[in-house]
Amino acid sequence: MIDLQNHGIGDDVMTMANLSPSVSDVSSRPRMTSTSTGAFELSIVMPCLNEADTLATCIGKAQRALDESGIHGEIVIADNGSTDGSREIALKMGARLVDVKRRGYGSALQGGIEASYGKYVIMGDADDSYDYLEISKFVTKLREGADLVQGCRLPVGGGKVMPGAMPITHRWIGNPGLTWLARTWFGIPIHDVYCGMRGFTRELYDKLDLRSPGMEFATEMIIKASRYKARIAEAAITLHKDGRIAHPPHLRTIRDGWRTLRFFLLSSPRWLFYRPGLVLVFLGLIGYALSLPGVKIHGVHFAMNTLLYSSLALISGIQAVMFAVAMKTLAICMGVQPPDPRLDQFYKHMSVERGTVAGLIGLVVGLGMLAVVVAQWSMVHFENLDYEQTFRWTIPGAMLTAISLQLILFSFFVGVLGSLRVHLAGEEE
Repeated sequence: MIDLQNHGIGDDVMTMANLSPSVSDVSSRPRMTSTSTGAFELSIVMPCLNEADTLATCIGKAQRALDESGIHGEIVIADNGSTDGSREIALKMGARLVDVKRRGYGSALQGGIEASYGKYVIMGDADDSYDYLEISKFVTKLREGADLVQGCRLPVGGGKVMPGAMPITHRWIGNPGLTWLARTWFGIPIHDVYCGMRGFTRELYDKLDLRSPGMEFATEMIIKASRYKARIAEAAITLHKDGRIAHPPHLRTIRDGWRTLRFFLLSSPRWLFYRPGLVLVFLGLIGYALSLPGVKIHGVHFAMNTLLYSSLALISGIQAVMFAVAMKTLAICMGVQPPDPRLDQFYKHMSVERGTVAGLIGLVVGLGMLAVVVAQWSMVHFENLDYEQTFRWTIPGAMLTAISLQLILFSFFVGVLGSLRVHLAGEEE
């Protein structure tokens, strides 16, 4: 169905450590007869942390949906340390309880999904904001061949938000903004990136190797599925008002919104480093073209200050581009992104030796320019110089020296990354 490369050595660039939750299956649903994946057509997984107000309602709707649709499935409650009787409710209603010790929304879902036995998985919250009677919409699209079916609560995607179900800032600012970034940066064909109700094949989940422990888990799934060309569909659903009374929602607007944006940035070296770096280099070159000859335009004199700022832009821009190459390489090595032929071409032509030689040449030229100024200074017995003239040597010389040192150091780092790529390629073969 899909062709993903699972490197099995890690995940996103901001989470290097193993974040897999600790899971222990403490109960089995009576009708379960097998412990192998695929024993059920569908597993409904709900993360749970003190959801006694609404858990029974959610489980009841899920059971009713399974029975009415004739779907052979199970309900898995991934409990994250509840103390309000949620565990007892799940057991009483015949759901399978999975104890997930590591805290976090993503950790709970990972624990529940990894302990599930369904060919397909539908995940959703246990706060009665999602109507589990709508699961047939997801199952139908999964049966038709979709790898991931994302729920859409927003009208733009055919969904509906009931009065009071979503804060105004979430509905009109946060969610549309993050969704726009997801569609623009990653080409994800959905209209509601933050919808927590979605369905996917267990095969896809296992190959994505998801690790995020928090709310960004759902975003990580969508981004990686899109990058690996998984078939993504959308199902319009209705969002209802949170039914919990005992405590407020677990979602924290600022904290979780920032985590999602941070994950977007760290997952996209192109937008975080490469393109901003190219813009800085372009502006720096324009600044040099204007300031070195001292161009005047409509009374504006581009001189030493412009030259200094342009040097800063060039140094920062080239550093950003180098960092983008490094992050892209690590992301591919760690399975976060698929292989990129352009990066293969880069490593085919770039080597420690070539980069070092180029850096040394630049270093000699830069230091030479600085030496010229020192020589001029000595000729006037180290008195004051004509800074308007000498800075045209000093600033470019210092800039070229800094960039050349960056290039030499980056060349050796590229050598390390190249060795890592070769090592991982050998392991995969």
